[in-house]
Amino acid sequence: MKLFDCHNHIQDERLLSTLPEVMKRARAAGVERMAVKGCCESDWPKVLDIVNRYSDTYFAFGLHPWFIGGRSSQWEQELVNLLTSYPQASVGEIGIDHAVNPRNDEEQERVFLAQLGIAADLHRPATIHCRKAWGRLIELLDQCGDLPPRMLIHCFGGSAETAAQLVKRGAYISFSGSITRPNNRKAGEAICAIPEDRILIETDAPDILPANAEGELNEPANLRLVLAKAAELRGVSEEDLAALTFRNAERFFDF
Repeated sequence: MKLFDCHNHIQDERLLSTLPEVMKRARAAGVERMAVKGCCESDWPKVLDIVNRYSDTYFAFGLHPWFIGGRSSQWEQELVNLLTSYPQASVGEIGIDHAVNPRNDEEQERVFLAQLGIAADLHRPATIHCRKAWGRLIELLDQCGDLPPRMLIHCFGGSAETAAQLVKRGAYISFSGSITRPNNRKAGEAICAIPEDRILIETDAPDILPANAEGELNEPANLRLVLAKAAELRGVSEEDLAALTFRNAERFFDF
C-alpha cells in the first residue's frame, strides 16, 4: 500500500533534529507522499528547506490561529511573496480556534479571512484548522465571497451533519489519530458521511499520537494506524481506503 499523509508539521523542532530517520520510517510504513504545513513566519523557511530536500513532500504556508499574536506587520505581504515565488504551494495552516485561551475572535477572523482571500486570489488550495467553532466557520465561509478552489478541513472532529455542510461548500475532510481514541464517539458516523472523493487521512505529526502508537511523539509512519481505524469505521479494506485517500490527496494538492 502507498499512503499520503495530507497534513503534518515535520518542520517542528521535535522531529526536525532526527528528520532523516523520521523519513526513513515513514517510507518503510508505505508513506510515499506527505504535505508539510507551515504555521508561522519563523517556520516557513524550514518547510521550504524540507521540500527542497525531499521530493516526495508537498508544502503549504500559513499563519495558524495559535500564532497570530507573534506575527510581524509584513506577514501578509511576505506570505503573498512566498506563494507567488512557489506556484505549487498552497495556503495553510489557517483557521479559527474557540478552544484556545485567551482568545481574540475578531483578530482570529481577520487573519483567517485575509488568508482565505489570498488563497482565492492566487487560486490555491487552503488547509483549515477549526476547534469548537464549526458553526462560526460555516458562517465565515458563507460571508467571505470567493472561496479557494479547494479546502481541506484537517483533523476533523465535528459531527456528520457539520461534515456534510462543509462538503457542500467544497471541502475535503481529513481524519487524524484522534479517531483512534476510545472516547471518540462521533468519528464513526462522521467518517461514514464523507463522499468517496472527499475523504483524506493525516497524522498532524508531531501531535495527535494515535492510540497504541509507540513513543511519545507522533510521526508520519503512524499513518498506518490512522488508516486501519478509518477503514474499520468506514467498513472498507485498508487497501481500498489507502488507494482512495492517495488519489484524493493527489487531486487536492495537484501533486
